[in-house]
Amino acid sequence: MLVRDGRIEAVGRRREIEPLIDVDCDVLDAGKRVLLPGFVDAHTHPVFAGNRANEFEQRTAGATYREIAARGGGIRATVRATRNASLSDLVKGGKHYAQWFLRCGTTTVEAKSGYGLTLEDELKILRAIRQLNAETSLNYVPTFLGAHDIPDEYKSRREAYLNLLVKEMLPRVAQEKLAEYCDVFCEDGVFTTDESWQILSAAHCHGLGLRIHADQLSLSGGAKLAAELNAVTADHLEHTDPTGITALKAAKVQPVLLPGSVYALGSNRYPAAREMIDAGLAVVLATDFNPGSSPTPSMTMVLSLACAQMKMTPAEAITAGTINAAYSLGRGDEIGSLEKGKRADFVIHDVSDYRELAYWFGIEQPWRVYVAGKLAFGRN
Repeated sequence: MLVRDGRIEAVGRRREIEPLIDVDCDVLDAGKRVLLPGFVDAHTHPVFAGNRANEFEQRTAGATYREIAARGGGIRATVRATRNASLSDLVKGGKHYAQWFLRCGTTTVEAKSGYGLTLEDELKILRAIRQLNAETSLNYVPTFLGAHDIPDEYKSRREAYLNLLVKEMLPRVAQEKLAEYCDVFCEDGVFTTDESWQILSAAHCHGLGLRIHADQLSLSGGAKLAAELNAVTADHLEHTDPTGITALKAAKVQPVLLPGSVYALGSNRYPAAREMIDAGLAVVLATDFNPGSSPTPSMTMVLSLACAQMKMTPAEAITAGTINAAYSLGRGDEIGSLEKGKRADFVIHDVSDYRELAYWFGIEQPWRVYVAGKLAFGRN
């Protein structure tokens, strides 16, 4: 593979590429390791303050996600910590997590807000994402998720928070061009399908692409709503039924599956990946990196879970974490595969067979990580 000025200029056999090498080329021998595109993690929450290790301990004692949330934990616990953090605090933490992603072979992430739930705090998170995109090697695709939960101060005034989202937050986000997408947590006890429709319809009017947290904790109708609104993706889908899968296929909505959150919450209800693939859907895999329900930046761990628990093949899993994910972010022509003209985001993994990426788990396999042709991470 020949890389010049951050782009892939040619890919081919050694005898085809060697004549193109000039005296100014740096030559890197991958040493019979596996070379792949950088992972594209199409669902993350990478900007927040604090952590929720205490809730992890509570779940080991039998508490459920819903029970912890009802006691004031869950998303709202991170909201309280994030509101108290400054922009510089969030950027500092985000840079720490950016290194985690790069070490795991991820070169692009979709980055959601959602831990502010006030106008200024949501803008603060999105501005942190913009700064991280400028100041780290990791590439960020910003998504506005002000509809992540109903904040405490609006629990008895749901309609007032919906008005805040639609009439104040979305216009400011669009005006400042802080997000490419809008997401909603469509779930019983969070945002109903009618409320989600209202928010996402307003987002569409502001020119934002649509994504939905759908059918994660129950069959709430999120997948069908995603199809009705022609959303770009429907994410989670642990409880989606065959009718929902059919609707996603008809509307060409990409499913984003997050087995890391199923694992971390101690559930065994994984999405029906095989049925989705067999239906012809371009499945995406992502980490759902966040401090509560999926505290991992490791796409290789997600590949392993997808293969072991959802019976995806290693090749299907890699496809779902690279080119399919790139298309779900509107970047299929730019990243996600090693082709002429694309940005040179690639990873040399310290394995000799691509199937080993899902086979070995719990270790960091990247040996070298390149973003736009520049070394972003390397190990001895």
